[in-house]
Amino acid sequence: MRRLRSLEIDRQVLCGHLAELLAIPSPTGMTDQAVAYVCQCLEAMGVGVELTRRGAIRATLPGRHEVAGRALVTHLDTLGAIVKGIRPNGRPSVAPIGTWSPRFAEGARVTLHCDGDRKLHGTILPLKASGHVFGEDIDRQEISWENLEIRLDERAANVEETRTLGVNVGDTISIDPQPKFSANGFINSRHLDNKAGVAAVLTATKAIVESGVTMPIGCNLLFTISEEVGVGASHVLHGDVAEMVSIDNGTSAPDQYTSDYGATITMQDSSGPFDWHLTRRLIEICRHYGIEHSRDVFNHYRSDSAAAVEAGNDIRTALICFALDSSHGYERTHIESLESVARLLTLYVQSPPLFARDETVIGPTGDLLKDQEIPSPDLS
Repeated sequence: MRRLRSLEIDRQVLCGHLAELLAIPSPTGMTDQAVAYVCQCLEAMGVGVELTRRGAIRATLPGRHEVAGRALVTHLDTLGAIVKGIRPNGRPSVAPIGTWSPRFAEGARVTLHCDGDRKLHGTILPLKASGHVFGEDIDRQEISWENLEIRLDERAANVEETRTLGVNVGDTISIDPQPKFSANGFINSRHLDNKAGVAAVLTATKAIVESGVTMPIGCNLLFTISEEVGVGASHVLHGDVAEMVSIDNGTSAPDQYTSDYGATITMQDSSGPFDWHLTRRLIEICRHYGIEHSRDVFNHYRSDSAAAVEAGNDIRTALICFALDSSHGYERTHIESLESVARLLTLYVQSPPLFARDETVIGPTGDLLKDQEIPSPDLS
């Protein structure tokens, strides 16, 4: 069996994709511009794309064998908020899009996306925002979405003035990312979950296409648009996909083992353990090709993989993570972690299928192994 070819990951391309993605607001429910960007990038590489009715992307990298038995999946949607109402002082009240703490919303700069493409800007503030007025009460106020409002950068001192600006209940609120790319490789921004994952996939795809490597089987590239609200990859898979690897964030925190500068192979999340064989294939590749990596378990986490399995897909799933500190807040990662993830993806898609029997939905025992032995292709 041929050796897998180690491909160079272009950091400049990776950071370029990430910066451009961060500049495109894409809270769940408002992802069309981000979808268009990714489609343009893939088409520029010569990769054909298809869209589901709701706007998720499915592209295919062909292999020697016609069946696209693999999928790499990442999500384009981010957290956000929505106008819940308008308070008597003219300030919109807010409700979250996705699951995130109001603690991280306080002080965020935001854009309101009103009807007719009208955009207004402002800041999310607690109801008691000034110590000069409320004293210590600002620290005793409960942290909750009900206690937040948007101070618009407009003349809007009452309900009528705010409505005249075009603000309505249900207007989408995007959270300004405020990205900072540091010379030492650290990247700070909101929405690195999961635009950093998308950037890693696009960069890995470019490396694969330009290298001319031939993959043993085809690979779907899936970009979903509703992972943050739990839908994820429930509706975008082909029936012949047997192995699906999600790319998302791994949380850096006490009692976690996420690799801050490498790739993290997730063994289990809140939906249960990932496929025994597929996770160990990824670990085997990391070991053999010197990719910094770790294993981790996340108790309060779910990904596109969970949605795909819960929708009834009979697939093996795994989750590769890049490092992320302060997830769902003002987040931080490092370029070396993103580079490690992208490099692992380029090697994984070159590796042989885990089991020949997986080509069919139901078949004989075939090459099913006993005692949880892992298939050991010649990676040398």
